[in-house]
This record gives sequence, structure tokens and C-alpha cells, in this order.
Amino acid sequence: MLTIRSLIFSILMYGSAALLSAMELVFFWAPFRVKWAIAVAWARFCLWSGKVCCGLDVKTEGTENIPAEPSVFLIKHTTAMETYWQIAALPPQAWVLKKELLRLPIFGWAIGYVMKSIAIDRSAHGSAVKQVIAQGKQRLARGLSVCIFPEGTRMPPGQTRRYGVSGAALAREAGCKIVPVAHNAGDFWPKRGLRKYPGRIRFLIGPPIDPGDRDPRETNLVAQEWIEGKMREISALYRDTPRQE
Repeated sequence: MLTIRSLIFSILMYGSAALLSAMELVFFWAPFRVKWAIAVAWARFCLWSGKVCCGLDVKTEGTENIPAEPSVFLIKHTTAMETYWQIAALPPQAWVLKKELLRLPIFGWAIGYVMKSIAIDRSAHGSAVKQVIAQGKQRLARGLSVCIFPEGTRMPPGQTRRYGVSGAALAREAGCKIVPVAHNAGDFWPKRGLRKYPGRIRFLIGPPIDPGDRDPRETNLVAQEWIEGKMREISALYRDTPRQE
């Protein structure tokens, strides 16, 4: 039964994502707030269907830490849930993502062109950082926050890697705050396999970090220590897996 319910959820999630993408392209001419409202409705539908089908009970904590002004959010990436949770829970935003995603028919076109994402070549290193800073400052000036998965890819339980410097560099150049986010979605949503397991998923929004004039690598370390520390607090799977960096 769990497999069947998980399959139904996957069909609903990916099917609705295809519909959302098509709608965003149809309404490409509309103001961003209209397109964002459509995306939020889809994200809330995914949260609802995950709870109904699989018992994925999502709780967001620390919303009082979200700054009133646009900010840079650094989010731990372990599952697909973060991609729609951030739309439902955080202010209007632009994503930093790998440019390969833009090649996906319909979905890639929607997130790239319509949703104002910042698509980078992860192998470009220095030029990618400059791109995030330049385009990120434009998005922030337009009132959009910038969301980044700082490790660049989904990480297995208990593992992390050096955070990419672009988010911290952008925050310093733009004079905005960094907001770290940790969660335990990976305890219930394995990276491989169809099944999603019922349980309480906690997303923790941390206190804003002021980059000041610090080296972005120092700011990254502050954010990473907070995120990884909270991961070990709230994720049983994270605690039970030998730590690797």
C-alpha cells in the first residue's frame, strides 16, 4: 500500500509540475506576481498531496527569521521536496541552478525564462560566481530573494561538501542578509526508490547572517556550521550515518 500511495503522489507531483510549467509559459506576458501566485498554488498542492498520500507532515519553523527585505537563502538539498517547499514557504525568489535544467522541455523553459532563474555552468567556477553576483543583484533590486543549494547537488545522509562561495559573495556585494535553512526531509524521502515514508518533516529557518566585510569563505563556514549542526539535531538518519565532508 505504501508503494501505491507513493506512486500516486509522484504522479500528482510530476503531473502538476508539467501543468504548472505549461501555465507559466502561457502566462509569460503576465506580471511576475501573477506567475508567482500560480507557482505558490502548485507548491501548496504538492505539500497537501504529499501529506494526504504519504503522510509527509511538513512543519516550517523560524519564519520570524525571514528578513523583511530580499535576502539570500542557503538551503540544504537532500530531496525534491525543497524545490517546492521554498516556493510555498519563502518570499518571492529566483533560483540559482545548473544550466542543464533549462534544456528540459516545458519545465526547463518555465523555470529559466519565466521564473527569472540564474542558470550557471558549474564547471566555470570564477565566472559562475561573477554571474551569480551580477544577476543576483538584479534580482534582489527587483524585490526577489535568491535561493541557492550551496552544495550544488543533493547530498546523501551525513555528508556535506565545501559550500559554493557565490551566495556569500552575492550577499556581501548586495549588502543583504544570508538565511540558512536545514531540514530532515531525507529521513522520509530516500534519494533512490519510489517509497516516501510518513512522518513529521521539520524545516528550520535560521537567524539571518550579516556578511559584513568578511571573506565569503568565512561567512560560508558560519552558515554551514549552523546548517550541519541543525541537521544532526533533527535528522535521525543524519546522526546515524558516519559523517563525511
